[in-house]
Amino acid sequence: MGRKKVGLALGSGAARGLAHIGVLTVLEKEGIPIDMIAGTSAGAAVGALYAQCKEVGEIRKLALDLGWRKLAPLVDASLPRSGFIKGKKLKDLLASCVGGDKEFSDLKIPLACVATDIDTGEEIVINQGPVLEAVRASISLPVIFTVVKIGERYLVDGALVNPVPVSVVKQMGADFIIAVNVIPDVADRTHHRVGGKRGGGLKEPNIFHVVMQSINIATYAFVASSLEEADAVIEPSVAHIGPGEFRHARELILQGELAAHRAISEIKRKLRA
Repeated sequence: MGRKKVGLALGSGAARGLAHIGVLTVLEKEGIPIDMIAGTSAGAAVGALYAQCKEVGEIRKLALDLGWRKLAPLVDASLPRSGFIKGKKLKDLLASCVGGDKEFSDLKIPLACVATDIDTGEEIVINQGPVLEAVRASISLPVIFTVVKIGERYLVDGALVNPVPVSVVKQMGADFIIAVNVIPDVADRTHHRVGGKRGGGLKEPNIFHVVMQSINIATYAFVASSLEEADAVIEPSVAHIGPGEFRHARELILQGELAAHRAISEIKRKLRA
């Protein structure tokens, strides 16, 4: 009997999704094979990079090079028709990382990206065609980014319907599913603290945080039910870092590593069973 096919479900979470890189670092170091990946939003972006090159060190370097100074120029304002940010510059960045001409058939690891049809509310699983378009659709945070048209559908962030896509990787044929959730309990307000200092008051959230938290509140029940279907769950401690705080990439990656280390014994035990 052959080994179990391992599927990885990488959840949404904006900046917190950088913790996925730390998780991948540990899984790779510990020799855990990844046979397929399903990703939503930030998970789709990280998953696309890993599925293409499998060089987690390169992905880590890219994340550490990011920061508000580099991300700020990506905000190409749009007249508020379907979103405030056109996303062309973001797409250009993704193209430089993922490759503008990469197709799903070119990837070394099977990948599926989750998006939402904004008209019907349907979950749309994209696993063929240009990878760049799929990732761009999966990360299209409503109101913030303009919608993405693929075929006859207008797509937005997949977090609205499947924030941690365990069901998708199961449909892909995984025998053993590792879910990575970077969406903290909606009741945890530690990331609101000013500068993380003792005695710091609550700071007023910006529009990015408001949109992200609104989605988290509305979909948290989905997260809980999805995780129940996974064979192993990795949940980095990232509540103290806001969803837009990309400047904390090093800390986010570290939290991913720590969480993966905590789970690795259970993962290995279950894979041997």
